[in-house]
Amino acid sequence: MRKNILLPWNKELSYIIREIVETAKKIEHKKTIYWENIWDPVAKWEKIPQWLKNIVKNANEKDEVYGYCPTRWLDKTLEYVMSKNSKLKKTDILFFNWLGDAINKIYKWLAFDSRIIWPNPAYPTHSSTEAAHAGSFHITYRLDPNNHWYPDLEELENKVKYNPNIVWILVINPDNPTWVVFPKFIMEKFVEIAKKYNLFIVVDEIYEKLTYNKEEHYCLSDVIWDVPGIAMKWISKDLPWPGARCGWIETYNTDKDKNFADFCHSLLKFKMVEVCSTTLPQYVLPEIYESGDYKNYLWKRIEKYKKRADLAEKILKDSKELKIIKPKGAFYLTILFDKVDKQKELKIQDNEIQNIIEDALVGKERFDEKFCYFMLGETWVCTVPLSWFNSDYDGFRMTLLEEDEEQFIQILEIIKEFSKNYWE
Repeated sequence: MRKNILLPWNKELSYIIREIVETAKKIEHKKTIYWENIWDPVAKWEKIPQWLKNIVKNANEKDEVYGYCPTRWLDKTLEYVMSKNSKLKKTDILFFNWLGDAINKIYKWLAFDSRIIWPNPAYPTHSSTEAAHAGSFHITYRLDPNNHWYPDLEELENKVKYNPNIVWILVINPDNPTWVVFPKFIMEKFVEIAKKYNLFIVVDEIYEKLTYNKEEHYCLSDVIWDVPGIAMKWISKDLPWPGARCGWIETYNTDKDKNFADFCHSLLKFKMVEVCSTTLPQYVLPEIYESGDYKNYLWKRIEKYKKRADLAEKILKDSKELKIIKPKGAFYLTILFDKVDKQKELKIQDNEIQNIIEDALVGKERFDEKFCYFMLGETWVCTVPLSWFNSDYDGFRMTLLEEDEEQFIQILEIIKEFSKNYWE
């Protein structure tokens, strides 16, 4: 090109957790891959319930679902969302095409020198988007695996106190990828710090309906007080419908800070340029959530994931190499390496696969990357390195989605045995 057309921070924008899939595709002609990197229930063979198909099918017979919807929301969907939260006004709700759509717009409309502090580890859609926007290194607060994955609140406050460019605190609750559900006192502390330093707070709550013990989960609306804040919602996790691409944000206390109110209004103007978000999933949302079938279906899913988490803890608890903190929500499992030699080398028996794996590891320096790629090449289990979640910790993430319980147990046993043999 006649001049460089890339933004200087373009390299920061990535979704690296898909990378290992490309390597797995190169070796799957040898043997069936155990796809434990997947976050899509449909791709993991979860059967779409007929009652959900019927609701969508019936809606598809109506002409209005094929047209534009109002920029903010469909009226009946707005009324439904408001009926579940008395703290919300009509102007507090704005629908988006999916969570990533909301993340991109919220980060995009911040001033370039405004920074977000977010957890370590963190979901890469948040972290890479923020780093790309700021064109700078990440600013994080540590989640401590030796303390239930709770945040280091002293570190958080010190970083906020001594970095005046930080304007908001990001919380993911239930967290991705640690799957901790923060208790009320932790959520209140986040809000307290935001209030003390005149920040706003954003809470990603897309897994809120998939917590194993409902009484332990607190939304932002439960603790927000008079602090400006944004809650992010999405329908594509508690339902096996990620292709719906439908979510919304709820804004709180815009009347308490004009600058925050103007920022939220800029999001609306940006949405007006796009005309609207998806119509069909918004249209059916109230009927889905009010269906008696949904409540029963959700309960069964939660019980299944909780059982998988219990099984994982039981199988891996006596491993000398691996450490888990049992998840309290969602359908993933994060496993850490426990006091291991990170200089250990491994040779894959199949030379063709050895070459493919070594090529994939060029430029990758973290130990957990090497471990996950070699485990893929030797055992066919495809996981995601924890370092790809902008984490200082070495480990990997897998899922609790496997429908076949016996195969789920088998996969855990394979991982456990591989880890043991790796360090013998």
